[in-house]
Amino acid sequence: MRLLRRERGGGSSLDLLVAGLGNPGREYARNRHNVGFMVLDELVRRHGGSFRGKFSGELAELRLGDAKLALLKPQTYMNESGNSVVAAAQFFKVEPDAILVVHDESDLDVGRLQARLGGGLAGHNGLRSINKQLGTPDFLRLRVGVGRPGRGDRRPLADYVLSDFTPEDDAAALVLRAADAVECLVADGLDETQRRYNT
Repeated sequence: MRLLRRERGGGSSLDLLVAGLGNPGREYARNRHNVGFMVLDELVRRHGGSFRGKFSGELAELRLGDAKLALLKPQTYMNESGNSVVAAAQFFKVEPDAILVVHDESDLDVGRLQARLGGGLAGHNGLRSINKQLGTPDFLRLRVGVGRPGRGDRRPLADYVLSDFTPEDDAAALVLRAADAVECLVADGLDETQRRYNT
């Protein structure tokens, strides 16, 4: 927890704000685009938290060891995720480098993970909204690989990410591993998380 403790400042009551991206509504629940929601649901399941409505989203507060986290699932639809994230960041007084955004990444094969600080937006509307509202791309990301349409699949990428995971994707295993990576980031910092999970 030393890394996050060192970064925390400005009177913040949190060590990390974790925003999982997705779209609200039952019809989207198992979509690839909603893997951020799935990862936060798994963390709440593991650590005994519960969500309540706040910041135009669903918020859960919990502790991992000595660290205090807030988990946020924006309910604004993906394109307006930044409104919810920035409202929570301002309330908790967290700097961008103490915000972790968990999101689907079509540029990574299914099952691959990549933790990073900053970087491009890769055409992701949720990241674009957060970048715009924060005024900086320098927030933490956990990119969760969902892949692209396979050979012979003529669907546009947008339709692909808004479709459900298939049994072959093994979404359950992917979500478990991504939740493990969030816990590693909290406990051991970004460098160790990258070493262990950026495969």
